[in-house]
Amino acid sequence: MATPNYSFIKRQKDLAKKAKKEEKKQAKLRGEVVSDDAEDEANESAAESTTEPTTEPTPAA
Repeated sequence: MATPNYSFIKRQKDLAKKAKKEEKKQAKLRGEVVSDDAEDEANESAAESTTEPTTEPTPAA
């Protein structure tokens, strides 16, 4: 089994972090409101919409 290349993974994380920071900086310069939560909520709502809603049976009274 191959061993993970931790330095590559770290470099990719750093590049992603740098790109996100730059994107936020550009949005701020354009006057847009940028929020970490908004991006996370958008990802969560997209994930929720792809899953089927679960319905629990109602108990008989």
